[in-house]
Amino acid sequence: MKHPVDAHVGKRVRHRRWLVGMTQQQLADRVGIKFQQIQKYETGMNRVSASRLWDIAAALEVPIAYFFDGLDSAQARAPAAQGDYLADKEALELVRSYYAIPEPQRRRLFDLARVLSEAA
Repeated sequence: MKHPVDAHVGKRVRHRRWLVGMTQQQLADRVGIKFQQIQKYETGMNRVSASRLWDIAAALEVPIAYFFDGLDSAQARAPAAQGDYLADKEALELVRSYYAIPEPQRRRLFDLARVLSEAA
């Protein structure tokens, strides 16, 4: 059974990897492991050791604390939350694409999305 902390760390690894546009294979190559192991980390099926998390953080250019952002002690004891949008591949791709748009157009797109969601 997945531990909620392992699932959270795995989601944060996947989230950061997607934001920087890196594949599981590329991350695995940088860390020196097989891509299947990255898959297991990202799903929370395998626990990430401290030294491996250090290597992943360096490869993804974030501090170690990044992987624990948004995790509180109640979540650490409770089952993984349902409805986590950042766990969705399509949502992550949308966020990455959104931030690739120049600021003025991105602001207009944001305003349009807000209007459309309010009308729905």
